[in-house]
Amino acid sequence: MRTRTSALLAAGGTAALMTLGLGSAAAHVHVTPDTTGAGDTALLTFDLSHGCEGSPTTALTFTLPDELTDATPTAHAGWDVKKVTEELSEPRTLPNGSQISTRTSAVVYTAQDPLADGVRDTFTLSVTLPEDEGATLAFPVLQTCTEGETDWAQVPAEGQSAHDLDSPAPVVTITEADDDHNGGHGDDHGTPAGSDREDAEERDDDTEAAAIAGYTGLGAGLLGLAAGVTALIRTRGRSKA
Repeated sequence: MRTRTSALLAAGGTAALMTLGLGSAAAHVHVTPDTTGAGDTALLTFDLSHGCEGSPTTALTFTLPDELTDATPTAHAGWDVKKVTEELSEPRTLPNGSQISTRTSAVVYTAQDPLADGVRDTFTLSVTLPEDEGATLAFPVLQTCTEGETDWAQVPAEGQSAHDLDSPAPVVTITEADDDHNGGHGDDHGTPAGSDREDAEERDDDTEAAAIAGYTGLGAGLLGLAAGVTALIRTRGRSKA
């Protein structure tokens, strides 16, 4: 009996530890990019489902990594949003050749009504990823609550993972540029790309088919006219006889 009780207590303790571990992992702020290709324009969706130790969330500040110069926040019902800018120590040249002296350093979402603990919500930013394959971009998130705040800003050191940290920052790793990075607008000779080329070929086929049908109809009409003239001549010949 004692052995069975000890086994049950051990199993219960293990389950409790597993639950705590899962709860800690679920408490993190996560980011899901729709693309990670170098130079791509990506939609980064951040999600959370917790407050600050149970306290409702009143604001979220998303800090952009130094590699980025701007972000376009998605409007969110029930939240006010603004962009925070900063002066650059030196002008920065963009890929298109233009220069900037300021950049967007953060995006702040402020809740019109506090977001209750245990209620999931998502926030989306549009950014242009740098042309730096293999780079890891950290997006620290300051979560402000009715009582207290949590700064999700820790970055794993060498040999660590996000699971080793109490409040890790959401991160995105840049991958190799996509093959269709040019947006699928076709080659340098103006040939339509993808479905556009297929549509053009279908239109050409339809035009050719219509032309063949037209010529066939014209030929049939001429044959009918010839047959009618022949019949008329025969009829007149019989009446004269």
